[in-house]
Amino acid sequence: MLYLASLAHGFAVSAALIIAIGAQNMFVLRQALRREHVGPIVLFCATMDALLIALGVAGLGALLGQAPSLRLALSLGGAAFLGWYAVGAFRRALAPGALVAARGAQALTLGAALAQAAGFTLLNPHVYLDTVLLVGSIGAAEPVAAQPAFVLGAALASASWFCALGYGGRMLAPLFAKPTAWKVLELAVGTTMLALAISLLLRAARQG
Repeated sequence: MLYLASLAHGFAVSAALIIAIGAQNMFVLRQALRREHVGPIVLFCATMDALLIALGVAGLGALLGQAPSLRLALSLGGAAFLGWYAVGAFRRALAPGALVAARGAQALTLGAALAQAAGFTLLNPHVYLDTVLLVGSIGAAEPVAAQPAFVLGAALASASWFCALGYGGRMLAPLFAKPTAWKVLELAVGTTMLALAISLLLRAARQG
């Protein structure tokens, strides 16, 4: 019962944090709509989440909580990356010829897609603050013997969400058959990324 309760606890905590419109989720959804490398991207995001959760429970979360300079560096680096991607999204929205839902036009290579997925995962301070620090600290409070069950539950929630987003997002493809729909999506992506970048800069200013 102890292990089952810890597994359910981990699943609930992770699900509550990951089901939100963030930079990583927006990228996965965009790739799902374009049907580009969805499987590898979902696998990468789920695997990295599981690894970060495990590291957080193992003690990385406590270390991060005691390193304000590292949090500042993550905030600045994340803001730069998100700002760069926001500019790209706005440029695509303003270029009608580039707004194509089908595969082939401006398609990312597998390496480029995974590199961007890595950026949204590893250069996003929210990943460390939520996945590593918060989930990690909650998991570390579990009995030592039950901590692996907590990590498993949290990882299952993450994998379930990315699978639903990546493969369920494809059902929205008919809505994006016209360039106008892609323009709206790219504007939404750009606005989300820009807002996140600004929030990170404001956090960095407060930390400084």
